[in-house]
Amino acid sequence: MDSSTQFATTLVALILLQHVIGSYSTTFTMVNKCSYTVWPGILSGARTTPFSTIGFALQPGESNALVVPPSWYGRLWGRTLCSQKSTGKFSCITGDCDSSTIEYAEKNAIPPASLAEFTLNRAGGLDFFDVSLVDGYNLPILIEPHGQTDGGNCTATGCSVDLNTACPTELKVMSSDGDGESVACRSAREAFGDPQYCCSGAYGSPDTCKPSSYSQFFKSACPRAYSYAYDDGSSTFTCASADYTITFFQTPPKGSTNPPIPAPL
Repeated sequence: MDSSTQFATTLVALILLQHVIGSYSTTFTMVNKCSYTVWPGILSGARTTPFSTIGFALQPGESNALVVPPSWYGRLWGRTLCSQKSTGKFSCITGDCDSSTIEYAEKNAIPPASLAEFTLNRAGGLDFFDVSLVDGYNLPILIEPHGQTDGGNCTATGCSVDLNTACPTELKVMSSDGDGESVACRSAREAFGDPQYCCSGAYGSPDTCKPSSYSQFFKSACPRAYSYAYDDGSSTFTCASADYTITFFQTPPKGSTNPPIPAPL
C-alpha cells in the first residue's frame, strides 16, 4: 500500500472512530412522583450545547425523557408551587429562575433548590454527578444511573427525606398564604452570607472551611448529598456511558416512611 492510500485509509478510520465515540448519547428521564405538578428547570454550563427543551411541566406520575447533548455539564432541579397570572407572567415559589415563562432563557435556580448536577464524558470517559444541597433544599430528589454503569463509584444518590418540616427556624422559607407551612429550607450560605458558610475569603480552602452545624443538619439527613462546598469525598459519584433517571418525590407526611435511596448497583 502506497503512502497516499495508507494516509487516506488512516484518515477514514479516524473519522469513523470519532463518529462512533461521539455517537453515544445520554438520556435523562425526569420522573414526578409527587401528588402535585413539578416544573423542571435546566441550566447548561458555559461552552456546552444547551438542551433543545428547557422548561416544561411534569404532571403527577408523568415522566419525560430528554436526549442530552454530548459532553454536557450543568444542573437540573424542580420548580414547585408555580402559577401563571392573567398577564401571562409565570412564577414559582421555590426553584424559580426569574424568567416569567415556563420555557425560559437559561438561568440559574433562585435558592433554595435541591440540585442534580452532572459533568458527562470527562476524565477517563466518566460521568460525574451529585445531588447538592449547598444552595438549600425544596423537595426530595434522586439520581439513578442505568445501562452501562461500569467504572467509578456508580450508584444512586440523592436526598429522599422531608427537610422542610425539620428545617431550623432561621432557615425556613414559609408559604405566602400564611398557613405556617415551610415550603423550602435555605442553606446557611444563602441565609447569612457569612464567609465561613460561603467558603470564601479567609475560609476559601478545604483546610479553613469546615462543616458547620447547619451543613451537618443537611448531611446527617442526606449522607450522599453535598452539604457544603468542600463535601466532595462522600458526595460525588461516577459512571461510564450510563443513562440517568432524575426523580422528584413527594415530601411525606409526618410519621410516614421516606422513600429509600436504592442500594449500590
